[in-house]
Amino acid sequence: MPSPTTLAGTAASLGEIPTRKRFVIVSCLFIGIFIAYLDRVNVSVLAANDQFLTDMGIKGVAVQIGMMMSVFLAAYGVANVVLSPIGDYLGPRRAMMLCVGLWGVSLLMGGLATSFAIIITGRVILGVGEGFYYPLQSLFVKNWFPPQERGRANAAWVIGQSVAPAVAMPLFTYVIGTFGWRESFHLCFVIGLIPIWMLWRHTADTPRQHKSINAAELAYIEEGQAAERGRETAVDDTRLTLVQRLEPFVTNYNYWLLVVWYLCLQCMYWGLISWLPAYLKSARGFTWAEMGWLASLPFVFGIAFKALTGFLSDKIGRNAPILCAAMALAGLCVYFGATVSDKYASAVLLALAVGLSTMGTPAAWTLLQGLVPGKSMSTASGAMNGIANGLSALSPALIGLFISITGTYDGGLLCLVATGAVATVVAGVLVVQKY
Repeated sequence: MPSPTTLAGTAASLGEIPTRKRFVIVSCLFIGIFIAYLDRVNVSVLAANDQFLTDMGIKGVAVQIGMMMSVFLAAYGVANVVLSPIGDYLGPRRAMMLCVGLWGVSLLMGGLATSFAIIITGRVILGVGEGFYYPLQSLFVKNWFPPQERGRANAAWVIGQSVAPAVAMPLFTYVIGTFGWRESFHLCFVIGLIPIWMLWRHTADTPRQHKSINAAELAYIEEGQAAERGRETAVDDTRLTLVQRLEPFVTNYNYWLLVVWYLCLQCMYWGLISWLPAYLKSARGFTWAEMGWLASLPFVFGIAFKALTGFLSDKIGRNAPILCAAMALAGLCVYFGATVSDKYASAVLLALAVGLSTMGTPAAWTLLQGLVPGKSMSTASGAMNGIANGLSALSPALIGLFISITGTYDGGLLCLVATGAVATVVAGVLVVQKY
């Protein structure tokens, strides 16, 4: 496995200090996913703004307010699965720029909207753009990083998903309260120009296509990827049919074990995020003032655990043990969070469960990048993310059903313990196979 000493040796043999263009690439990915999550969270603040609801004619109409998120999630899940093969044809750079362009169209529509139908259409377009965008990050990491650095690379961009919600709520609350709801869309549109510029100016589909990378860094990246590429069939990717792109992962049962694990993760995450405020207020008796600091706690834990995962993944060279530990510990935290008597201990344990469950995200993408050849990476990533996010949309409703059946919130939370157990067993199979 190449190490810093290998990198130094490569540089010495070529007589130059390696550039660090791969870290610029991952910085672009972090900024892109951060801005994407700002765009999707904006609607959560708008749903509480009386002027917006009145202007759109949906004040007091809960179903239509909920539709703003539902149509986004539906379009997001479908786009992940259906459109991700385009990324394998166009390459991640051009495909990502197309996606960010779709975000811009949706945000312009939102800022100019005069009816609820326009808002919904914009949300669908945003869902398509972001759903198509997400798998392309994995393709970039696969192309630009040797296996021994992918854990940290994946952690770096995944952390953007936790930072954005923590920033978005106070930012949009201020902008909407001070300037009006349309300005929140205008702000998102302007900020969205940043990833377009960065993708155009600082990225390329592969290291060999980048104009500014030097020979030392290129040699280091390709040396680290040599063994992996030796296992992949050398063909012209642009001439592959869709069936040829699907075959490497559709027939690999380890891929489907990873999909099941990722589905369990998404079910636990969305289930907890959706019900945690209601549980803390109704079942544990927290006031709104007390819940203020608790709202950011899951995201703070998420940032810390994702960073730890990136380090561990590269250090031990395996990812399945991290997946197994993450969901086992998350399930235990949910169990004790539901059964402990002290309300503050319960709140911290449930916030820990959110953070621990997302801890496995960088490791899951790193494992996927080792399982699937580059020619199929966008397609495989989109299928995994689309299936998991699409089916996990049922998780909040399922928890509500268990709450209704049992008559307590504990019944709903304990079904998430079962989700953690399933994920632990599935990851255990991958551990035995030494992934």
